[in-house]
Amino acid sequence: MKILLDFLPLILFFATFKFAEGSADAAAAFASQHFGFLVQGGVVGASEAPVLLATLVVIAATLTQVLVLKLMRRKVDTMLWISLVLVVVLGGATVWFHNETFIKWKPSGLYWAMALTFWASAQFFGKNLIQAMMGKELPLPDAIWQRLNWAWIGFFAFMGVLNLLVAYNFSTSTWASFKVFGTTGLILLFTIAQGLYLSPYLKEETAPKEAAKDATR
Repeated sequence: MKILLDFLPLILFFATFKFAEGSADAAAAFASQHFGFLVQGGVVGASEAPVLLATLVVIAATLTQVLVLKLMRRKVDTMLWISLVLVVVLGGATVWFHNETFIKWKPSGLYWAMALTFWASAQFFGKNLIQAMMGKELPLPDAIWQRLNWAWIGFFAFMGVLNLLVAYNFSTSTWASFKVFGTTGLILLFTIAQGLYLSPYLKEETAPKEAAKDATR
């Protein structure tokens, strides 16, 4: 359920963009009629309508995420608060200025904020966030946790740069597809690679436990 909630704004952004892109003129007329007051000049062009409508949807979806969690009296993660601020500020700028560049910076801003958070937590507060999230399930040496923390910092920094490379060198349609499928695939591959890296250490940890169980039989 949580995974679906986390990915819902992304899914809605992509679905809205592709639907509006397929009927750009109708989408422009709809956006101008219903959301023209949010746009500088009050008129939305056909080329602007898909990303503008998708941006409005993702702003509403992210706000709904936070509201639902608050109503359920559940904790709103720091990254979700950062995502909300970025999507409202950059998304709002995209809508008002008819400029898709602002919303394209949002993923990079979020990735870099995550990298900075992981780095600052370890450097200034002595807290390894990866270990804090996974340490109970995976008893690993501190050196391994430090490597994992740096690996995620590097990965998030790389993803931020890659997002901008795609945003500035390909069409908005291609960027939207990359945002959903490309980034998800890369995160999955990185997670699998992390699992392969950890597998020898996990075997070392489980071997003594299995030996202890055999001894009690």
